[in-house]
Amino acid sequence: MAKAIKREQEVVVISGAHKGKRGKVLEVKAGEKVLVEGVNLITKYERKTQDNPDGGSVEREVPIHYSNVMLAEKYDARQSN
Repeated sequence: MAKAIKREQEVVVISGAHKGKRGKVLEVKAGEKVLVEGVNLITKYERKTQDNPDGGSVEREVPIHYSNVMLAEKYDARQSN
């Protein structure tokens, strides 16, 4: 199956815990995963370093499978029918 999802496109999550959320594709990873802005966030704890002397927690996106997202244009066209 050819993957029609590319970087910088807007997508909608169509299944899973984040169903209905929209975001821009930040990265398409090998292994059929996509990184979507603002979707599937986890809290990552960073240790103290010279660059980050306070350490602390950072929220970042985790990749989701491309079958769980749909292009926003296609999704909107389907909803209007």
